[in-house]
Amino acid sequence: MYDKLQPATIVIFGASGDLTRRKLIPALYRLHRQQRLPVDTRIVGVSRTAFSHDVWREQLAETTAEFTGDDFEATAFGEFAANVFYQAGDVSKSEDFETLATLLDEIEGEAGADRVYYLSIMPQLYGPTVARLGAAGLANEEKGRRRVVIEKPFGTDLDTARQLNAEVHQVFEERQVFRIDHYLGKETVQNLLVLRFGNSIFEPLWNRHYVDHVQITVAESVDVGSRGGYYDRAGVLRDMFQNHLLQLMMVTAMESPARFEADQVRDEKVKVLRSVKSLTGADFAQETVRGQYEGYLDEEDVPDDSRTATFAILKLHVHNWRWRGVPFYLRCGKAMSCRTTQIVVQFKDPPHLLFQENTQRTAEANRLVVQIQPNEGIQLRFQTKVPEAGMRLQMSDLDFRFGGKGKRGMPDAYCRLLLDALQGDASLFARSDEVELAWQIIDPILEAWGSPAAPPLQTYERGQWGPVSSTQWMYDQGREWFDVCPVLH
Repeated sequence: MYDKLQPATIVIFGASGDLTRRKLIPALYRLHRQQRLPVDTRIVGVSRTAFSHDVWREQLAETTAEFTGDDFEATAFGEFAANVFYQAGDVSKSEDFETLATLLDEIEGEAGADRVYYLSIMPQLYGPTVARLGAAGLANEEKGRRRVVIEKPFGTDLDTARQLNAEVHQVFEERQVFRIDHYLGKETVQNLLVLRFGNSIFEPLWNRHYVDHVQITVAESVDVGSRGGYYDRAGVLRDMFQNHLLQLMMVTAMESPARFEADQVRDEKVKVLRSVKSLTGADFAQETVRGQYEGYLDEEDVPDDSRTATFAILKLHVHNWRWRGVPFYLRCGKAMSCRTTQIVVQFKDPPHLLFQENTQRTAEANRLVVQIQPNEGIQLRFQTKVPEAGMRLQMSDLDFRFGGKGKRGMPDAYCRLLLDALQGDASLFARSDEVELAWQIIDPILEAWGSPAAPPLQTYERGQWGPVSSTQWMYDQGREWFDVCPVLH
């Protein structure tokens, strides 16, 4: 379907930044090699540093070779780079937008083209940049469609998110706005939708009658590194929960849309957030856990008395017909045992343990693990009979890898999301009401964590699964964490 797209221009603000070098240009280069970009796609980088077109192309050739590895081929990149341009510009200066408009008119010609404005810049510049795009007439759709892609964070709380949405909507309609969360571009997340709604064997079990609880874990083995200044202002809830973890919960818990169309998909996701039970009173201390890894206070730009959490658990309930009584455990942390993102659907015990007398211990219930990264795939855990041992039982695993042995690696999330933005398909992008509802869940927790209602801030050793007490916290609820790094290899 992508080969039917109109000629397009992708304008990247923040062209000299790390995201552009590591992700955006390599993704666009791969799409070019796969012949999936619209014909005559042009890429224009905008940043304050003064470069000529050729100098920027040379720099991109080096960084793209570094980040694409064996996919890089000099001749193919030369063909790709012929349509890459650079414009020195400061997003704080209105006159630089006029200069940009002149360049775009020159390279697009009289016929014009669709445009995607990608804001790979500091979040505080989103609103002013959008305003100047509007003032320069760059949002005008007389010669093609205009869309803007906004990187997270979408505000730092509900008030700033609402303000940003209002500023963006002064220039662009909601249909033109693409708030990007690269987790939703991952093949495994999309395959979760197919697993549920493309098969008849899982969806009938995907409810309170059969599911005991759901665990969503995003574990990072790295610490905050050089991002201490940013991270200490954000903390784990703003950095990961408000976007990534709530997005994964929405995809796991949502109802099937009538059709796979952007508004219908996002309508169902929004319904999940509207159904999340608000935490009140003692809930903040009893149903949340927060921690800080040892050595965090020694990180660069981190205050000596910082109380910022680098690890958190939220126990949330989705109060609707499907999920009433099923807790969703959201867990994330820095400096943990490994790097893994996984969704664990823990099913209930069988109603009658027929073979318990022949088993050395109580039989485990079935478990479905969706591993988002690394080594994307699915594992189903179920009971089988031990060979030649009467009716003794053992747990067995049925593993599926999305990549497939011997095939090319999984596509980069940015490849899919950039194509969707060009096409105007917002199914995998956050809508304004979705962003604001997510902040309505996170803001009260942030406020409580700064009050006497907060749970204690517990330290944990690097390379662990968070505070030791979080394991006991789960045991006290008759459950245990699925701590495997990672489940698929």
